[in-house]
Amino acid sequence: MRIPVPTDIPSVDALGAVHLIGIGGAGLSAIARLMAQQGVVVSGSDAKDSAVLQALRSEGITCHVGHAAPNLDGIDTVIASTAVREDNPEIVEAQRRGLRLWPRSAGMRSIMTGRRTLAVAGTHGKTTTTAMLTCALIAAKAEPSFAIGAEVASLGANARLGAGGLLVAEADESDGAFLVYAPEGAIVTNVDADHLDNYGTVEAYAAAFDEFIGNVGRFVVLNADDPGARRLAEAAGSRGLDVLLTGFAEDADLRATHLVVDGTTTTFDVALRGADLGPVRLVVPGQHYAQDALLALGAGLLLEQDAESLVAGLAAYTGAQRRMQLLGHAAGVRVYDSYAHHPTEIRADLAAARAIAGADRLVVAYQPHLVSRTRVYGAEMGRALSAADLVVVADIYLAREDPDPAVTADLIVAAVEDTVATSGGPVVGLSQVLVPMLRPGDLLLTLGAGDITTVGPEVLAALGSGT
Repeated sequence: MRIPVPTDIPSVDALGAVHLIGIGGAGLSAIARLMAQQGVVVSGSDAKDSAVLQALRSEGITCHVGHAAPNLDGIDTVIASTAVREDNPEIVEAQRRGLRLWPRSAGMRSIMTGRRTLAVAGTHGKTTTTAMLTCALIAAKAEPSFAIGAEVASLGANARLGAGGLLVAEADESDGAFLVYAPEGAIVTNVDADHLDNYGTVEAYAAAFDEFIGNVGRFVVLNADDPGARRLAEAAGSRGLDVLLTGFAEDADLRATHLVVDGTTTTFDVALRGADLGPVRLVVPGQHYAQDALLALGAGLLLEQDAESLVAGLAAYTGAQRRMQLLGHAAGVRVYDSYAHHPTEIRADLAAARAIAGADRLVVAYQPHLVSRTRVYGAEMGRALSAADLVVVADIYLAREDPDPAVTADLIVAAVEDTVATSGGPVVGLSQVLVPMLRPGDLLLTLGAGDITTVGPEVLAALGSGT
């Protein structure tokens, strides 16, 4: 559901009691935590119970399972996830009562009031870059607040209120939320057309990033290795913003060289406009993580933080939930889980998984996300998955869309080249399809933005029990 953004967005202390519909999601749970930590009375609801809801309850936030009108008793402000439909009983009741009804972007903007905000935008890598920047700033003793699109093990949460004046926020473009923010500084990881169900055209998607840059107050850090991101440099410079290009490109201001990806670690040397800053070591694998780290380091340097401390903070980053996350081992099989659902993300994660797997077999179970994305990118998804040794594609996760008989997992399977690929059917029962295919030494990677998260633990349980 698209809820209009209000023209006047007061700070959180003027919102009264706040209720979040879809509180179990990464975006709304972060808002809930930050508001509650500022003394706001916060509650929320979600369709089903989860570890996120249980954690929020332990922090004093009331979380309802199921959506019902009485959940809004005593509430002044309602914030809803984009995935919530118009006929949701709490949406209907909020409108009937005349309550303040906001999209999540307005809720985050209210939290930004009075803080120096650093917004991290881009098609891919937002979560990792936001988490890396947060870890780096914590190591530099800047004590930032943060809001990240996933739980981060080394931070202990996806959001926390810090004692310093900085707020590091992941800025999601999928529904235009990032256009509501007016940050002091911004990072753009890349611009690679996606969410065309919302934007309509590749050109409109790119134009949204131009508009985003137009809202930035002081500086922008751009990925020099990505044409879509570096295209923004000229417009940013013409507005008087400080522009820092980072990456492996020869003309990058903050440049990495001597990249080595070895198993689960990534190392490289870095220099700022020719001045050597020394080596950087990450405990996550892949060139794309090196690019994310460079962006985070660049932002930290523009904030005049100590380079050595920032680099130490990057080394302390151990990964985010669902970003090449090791779930466990059983019967000689390693199981990883990741959020990748766009062809570019799939290619990057399979390259990282291949580095970890070495000579062993890489098995990928992929769940496409959204009919609209599969319609546009299905064939490219299949080609990206071709880097695996065995591919199983589950049914499409519909989320907010309706099924289309002409767009199915078979579209992806048919495009996989030079490797064995098959349709796996529903996610429920997919583990039973996978287990007989696996053998000792395999690395199984589950991929997708939907409920394929359930499959890895089920596989581990089945392998561990010998079934």
